[in-house]
Amino acid sequence: MRLINVETLELESFIGEQGRPTPTYAILSHVWTTEEVSFQQITGLQPLSEESLGYRKIVEFCARARNEGFEYAWVDTCCIDKTSSAELSEAINSMFLWYRKSAACYVYLSDVTAEENPALPNSRFRRSRWFTRGWTLQELLAPHEVIFLAEDWCEIGTKASLCTAISQVTNIDVVTLLKHTWSHVSIAMIMSWASMRQTTRLEDQAYSLLGLFDVNMPLIYGEGQKAFYRLQVEIMKFTNDDSLFAWSTEPLDRHGYSTGEETSARGFRFLGMLAPSVACFRDSYDIVAPRDLSGSREPYDMIKQNISLSAVLE
Repeated sequence: MRLINVETLELESFIGEQGRPTPTYAILSHVWTTEEVSFQQITGLQPLSEESLGYRKIVEFCARARNEGFEYAWVDTCCIDKTSSAELSEAINSMFLWYRKSAACYVYLSDVTAEENPALPNSRFRRSRWFTRGWTLQELLAPHEVIFLAEDWCEIGTKASLCTAISQVTNIDVVTLLKHTWSHVSIAMIMSWASMRQTTRLEDQAYSLLGLFDVNMPLIYGEGQKAFYRLQVEIMKFTNDDSLFAWSTEPLDRHGYSTGEETSARGFRFLGMLAPSVACFRDSYDIVAPRDLSGSREPYDMIKQNISLSAVLE
């Protein structure tokens, strides 16, 4: 893991070849824009404009972290060498844990002012792009301490103080937001939280959910919707939660599905038990977890593209 020294703004490596234990650090959550700083730029391998918006964001974040007593900070744009597929895969599979282990997560909302009341129904806080992005779901849930910052880096509030507004925007209940655990929540409900969010790349709809379901899998950019299928297969290996199959499809093209598959006269695709997209869980927000998840039933098994399961009929 690489961290930014908030005094020097230089990267330092921990755990790897130097065997240095990871120190306490602050972590940034934000929406990517133009001019973000890459690993190559911050290490001097490529030109870096200190006037760029991305660099100013890093400077302001590190200043904030330093003022709060932190010596190190982590920013996803520059602390990962994204030209290395192996490093990128390891980072994405570790991302949830990095946010969970942070001492504080600062959420920078570049489209929100500090003067406005977040409780107002149509406030800019509630309409922030941050709440629409796929990756920020785990960045909201994983850290124990979350501080929201406005465009001028002034504090808006914390996850605890803003929990009512956040719950209304995300459809995540307040108890789950504050308990930092969702073991009591059904798979379908977690999927529904992600169903209204977007990612730049289709595969990231699945990859951004790895940590929330505590699974790991290799990244294959270019596989498209197969990534979400693979995610569900991995989830089946560790759970007997039937709500994984509690999804509904919609007419073709509603969510950009491909049109090359056999359909019924009404325009619906013939699908298997696994959802083709996280959008299929949009209406699954009220599905509760089965009563028996204690392990009395074996997890599902995938045998030659067939799902083997046992179920209790009532």
